[in-house]
Amino acid sequence: MIEIVKKKEQAIGEFNNGEIVENKPIGFPMEGGKLTAYSNLFYWAHAKATIKSTISLHPHKGFEIISVVLKGSIEHYDTLIDKWIDLEEGSLQVIQSGSGVSHAETIHKGAAIFQIWLDPNIKKTLSQKAKYKDYSSNNFPINGNKKTWIGENSPVQIEAEGVEMFQLYLENETVNMSLDTTKYYSIYVLLGNLTINTNTVEKSDFIKIYYEEKLEINTEDEVRLFCISSPKEVSYPTYKA
Repeated sequence: MIEIVKKKEQAIGEFNNGEIVENKPIGFPMEGGKLTAYSNLFYWAHAKATIKSTISLHPHKGFEIISVVLKGSIEHYDTLIDKWIDLEEGSLQVIQSGSGVSHAETIHKGAAIFQIWLDPNIKKTLSQKAKYKDYSSNNFPINGNKKTWIGENSPVQIEAEGVEMFQLYLENETVNMSLDTTKYYSIYVLLGNLTINTNTVEKSDFIKIYYEEKLEINTEDEVRLFCISSPKEVSYPTYKA
């Protein structure tokens, strides 16, 4: 099954009267997007700043909050480290919010990020001490056209079960991939137009894939795909469940 969610079908949001705008392939139920949480993927937002703007201090508990700087730079503050830290393009940040942490973010003009919430069994993590760690771009292994954010040879350690996160860089080529039918594959098109098993997709589309054994990806120009694989069956009760 290949489910394509166009940008117009995704949930939307904003901060500071539109200074930061978001499209959310996996939004909160009340936001009205086509998809809500599945597997241990609870939330996924793509945020862009029209001018330099700050999301003020706000709390998190239980979830693992993954932020990826896709373009430009941001500044981050949280109550664990009690100072502002600069994060450049290609950086990844992990907040394991545990029993509670508050943070704030400043997104510079023209910058873009993903913020992805993973469910690591929050009934367990709510009693754990919060943790924070960030990683610069050169921390992540690149093998051919694949950059691994979370998974084999990546330094990032998370508690959410069975999650891998990677990025594919393709250009004017055909790629065949074998898939694990026990997993979901969630793909955000960061750049370009392509076909996936004859389905035409374009920039900002989100693709949810399951029960497929193989993918054939065809591109005629430069394409960037941000991908997450996650288990169809999680061994612990998720927050959504």
